[in-house]
Amino acid sequence: MSGRVRVALGLGSNVGDRVSHLRSALQTLRATPEIWDVEVSRLYETDPVGGPVQGDFLNAVAVFDTSLAPESLLVVAQSCESAAGRERDERWGPRTLDVDVLAYGEVSSDAPELTLPHPRALTRAFVLIPWAEVDPDFVIMGRPVSEWAAAIDGTGVRERTEDGGG
Repeated sequence: MSGRVRVALGLGSNVGDRVSHLRSALQTLRATPEIWDVEVSRLYETDPVGGPVQGDFLNAVAVFDTSLAPESLLVVAQSCESAAGRERDERWGPRTLDVDVLAYGEVSSDAPELTLPHPRALTRAFVLIPWAEVDPDFVIMGRPVSEWAAAIDGTGVRERTEDGGG
């Protein structure tokens, strides 16, 4: 792939040293040669959505430009998860690190390994609120993220004032 594409990743952690897991993922992204201009939202403490009873998450959204193909970006995201000791024992269960490709420019794909945009991104406050903070003009499904965020119930999403995401 040539040229740069604006992408958004959702990052979350609710096991172990949550801040360190998120920071490590961001360091990996910033160290990847095909990724530029990484911008990150503040951290948000969020109630778990779906799945078993579990602890609260720390969530953030990172947006950046990349020349990586979507599948290669997914490999980078999954390598961040593996480095944090992510285990996939239970769907929507507790995790050291979750890195989701939320959007890859305006690409739409129903591929089983990577659906774009993320199929639940527009229904989750823990995604939309930090995303709108870091890049309110990112257009997804024909509307800026800021509009999607303004229309969602933000109950369960609290800005964390210490240990910033950067």
